[in-house]
Amino acid sequence: MATNMDVDCQAAAGVMAGAGTSGSVSISLHPLVIMNVAEHWTRTRAQEGQSVQVFGALIGKQKGRNIEVMNSFELLIDRVADAVVIDREYYDLKEEQFKQVFSECEFIGWYTTGDVPTELDIKVHKQICEINESPILLKLNPLAKQSDLPILLYESVIDLVNGQATMLFVELSYTLATEEAERIGVDHVARMSSLEHNDSSTVAEHLLAQHGAIKMLHSRVKLVLDYIKAVQAGEIEKNLEVLREAYSLCHRLPVLNTTRFKGEFYQQCNDVSLMTYLGTLTKTCNTINQFINKFNVLYDRQGMGRRMRGLLF
Repeated sequence: MATNMDVDCQAAAGVMAGAGTSGSVSISLHPLVIMNVAEHWTRTRAQEGQSVQVFGALIGKQKGRNIEVMNSFELLIDRVADAVVIDREYYDLKEEQFKQVFSECEFIGWYTTGDVPTELDIKVHKQICEINESPILLKLNPLAKQSDLPILLYESVIDLVNGQATMLFVELSYTLATEEAERIGVDHVARMSSLEHNDSSTVAEHLLAQHGAIKMLHSRVKLVLDYIKAVQAGEIEKNLEVLREAYSLCHRLPVLNTTRFKGEFYQQCNDVSLMTYLGTLTKTCNTINQFINKFNVLYDRQGMGRRMRGLLF
């Protein structure tokens, strides 16, 4: 009886190019993409109650033979029998939204989960080729038990197999390209997700220190306030030295009634409100644009129907 590994190897052998074929591009992969794919699979598994293959798009920059994979977003699919059909309308909508924010990025490939490439991946890759002539494939194996990253990248080539032109995958090498924000996020996720160690990330340690300091400040300010209230109510005897220290402490606090503070405060409030309004306007314009497109399609169909009736009658 063949094992699962034998079956996977046989499936990969039918869609992989020969060992002599090498990749034509070099890949720089950002950790944000890895976290997005892992989160997509984990969320879908929790919702479905079982492991499900997920699909998404990769965006980034390409300069010559160098590709930098910077971000990703999910794709909607329709399952017809054993086939997977990409929802192009949803992809076009997401691409338009990403172009508004990341104008310098472009669609460079797609991602999925699983072990080795299969015939299903070839069929999906052919659909992606209608969007990009030479897309790359990122495949993450979330169930792999290994020390290295369970990620493989592929590009497609056309080769002759039994006299017929066949699309095959070629494995690509990649390097990790990180920015400061990504390094902080990866460090936090790596430490907090460890079950064997009780290590905390740099972010968690910093936030815990701030929380402890604010909690202590709150308790001491509350103690001073309770003392002053008790003195005013005549419950305890007045201590001028303590009152002078409380008065001095109040003068050390930042003065919030100055003109400079009010100007900076209102400017920050206006900036935040402006960003909120811009987001609302963008969403409204997108909704109006979709409505206009659907109206034009419906109007064109009605006009075509009237012209056809005029020709026939």
